[in-house]
Formats: sequence, C-alpha cells, structure tokens
Amino acid sequence: MTAIDLYVDPVCPFAWVTSRWLLDAATATGRSVTLRQMNLAVLNDGHDTAPAQRAKLGWSRRVGRVLAAATAGGGPGAFSDLYEALGALVHDGGRELAESTVKEALAATSCSPALLDALDHPAWDDAVRAAHQRSQDALGGRSGSPIIAVDNRGFFGPVLTDRPTRDAGAALLDAVVTAASTPGFAVLQRPYQGPPSTDSAEDR
Repeated sequence: MTAIDLYVDPVCPFAWVTSRWLLDAATATGRSVTLRQMNLAVLNDGHDTAPAQRAKLGWSRRVGRVLAAATAGGGPGAFSDLYEALGALVHDGGRELAESTVKEALAATSCSPALLDALDHPAWDDAVRAAHQRSQDALGGRSGSPIIAVDNRGFFGPVLTDRPTRDAGAALLDAVVTAASTPGFAVLQRPYQGPPSTDSAEDR
C-alpha cells in the first residue's frame, strides 16, 4: 500500500487547503494519509521577516509546542485531531490564532486541556525542531509548508489555491502518486496567487 505523509504547519492556509484535498482524495481512492508536524518558525530562524510575518511565526512557534506535546502523548493521531480542530476554527471559521482559540481546539479533541500550558513552555522547542527536521529530511532539502512524501519520496506541495471537486481531487492524487513513482521526476511548478480559498468546490 502507498504510504503518504503530509507535513504541515497549522498557521499555513495553503497547507490547510492541501490537507482537505488530500484527506478527501485518499478516502475516495482507498489510500491512507498521515499528517505530521513541520514548523515555519524553525524554518525561518535567523531570517529577517516583516512585522506581520513575525507575528504569524510567533504563533507557529507557540502552537508548534502544543502540537509537539500532543504528539508526544498520543502520536500522529493526536497531532491530526488537534490540527483538524485548529484548522476548522482558524482557516474555515475565520478565527484569529489566540490562546482562547487553542483552548477551544483542545476541548474539541481528546487531548488534555493541560496541553495549553505548552504554548509558552520552551522545553518543547527541541521536539518542535526535531519534528521540523524530519519534514526536511523527508524532502531531502529545505522548504516550507506543505511537504508531501509518497513512499518516502518527498516534494514541496502540492500548493492549492482552491479545493478541487471530489473527482478532480482523486485524479490529482493519482497524478501525484504517479509523479512520485517516476524516478526522474523532480519539479513541476507554475506561479500562483493567494490567499487560498478554504471553501470546498461543492460550495462554490
């Protein structure tokens, strides 16, 4: 069976759209997907960023700690559950990332409410960095969110600005799996504009 991992940072709207497509398409095609942590704050350590970007990366670091703590206690399943709950509030629900939002997301999962304490606990930073490094190792280079790995062959993306229909999404996943299984395939890219739409194709 094809092993598919998707590395995501919850502050990234593009990764959220990709995860919605991938999970739906995997169900439609009888495949399974494991969501895993990466971290844009770690990726950008030591780089100058604009004030708005710095604020976003600050939340990447803080929420990353909570997700690392959740993963330590419950594995990838706990990460996935909390990522889903956060994304539903922030990307689909339009909520700002805030302590109250993280608290609400935790309450929507089986995760302990005490994980909220990890937001400002730097003891989790090593675990966040290790999780991020695994995403870069899966890719074999340096890149942002999302990263997909198909049978241990990693690529940046797919970056989607809209969520495709069910049939189109299944076809796209078939194409990604085919590309990943082609030894000489390296890059396919075109310019894109954001921010992405988080509405499903059926809602438009």
